[in-house]
Amino acid sequence: MAKKIKANIKLQIPAGGATPAPPVGSALGQHGVAIMDFCKKFNAATAKRKGETVPVFITVYADRTFDFVLKTAPVSELLRKKANVKKGASNPSKEVAGSVSWADVEEIAKVKMPDLNAYNLEAAKKIVAGSARSMGLEVKD
Repeated sequence: MAKKIKANIKLQIPAGGATPAPPVGSALGQHGVAIMDFCKKFNAATAKRKGETVPVFITVYADRTFDFVLKTAPVSELLRKKANVKKGASNPSKEVAGSVSWADVEEIAKVKMPDLNAYNLEAAKKIVAGSARSMGLEVKD
C-alpha cells in the first residue's frame, strides 16, 4: 500500500547549507519531520554543489517520513553568473544590467532542460532568453 502524503513543500536552500533555522526548520517542523535528519541528508546530497541555490521539493508522509527531489539551480542565478553581475536591472525595459551570448543561453538551457517545460532545445533557449530579458540582460549574437 502506498504511503499517504501529508504535505508537499518547495524550498530554495544554499547547497550544503541546510540548518534547522528558518526557512527549513519552520517549514518542516510544522509537519513533524525530523529536521536534523533532513539537514544531514540534504547537505550530503548537495556537498558538490557549493555556492549554488538548490530548489528542493520535499514530500512529507503521514508517518512523518519524507523524500526529497533536488532540482537544478534557478535560471536567474545561472544567468547572473554568466553575465558576471550581482543582480538584474531594477527597470529592465529601460536599463541594461549586462549581456550574455546565445552560446551562454544554450549552455544554460541544456543544464535546465530536465526542469523546463519545453520539448526541445530551441524552446528551452527561448525560455532562458526571455528570463534574461526580464532581468535586464541583453542577449547578443
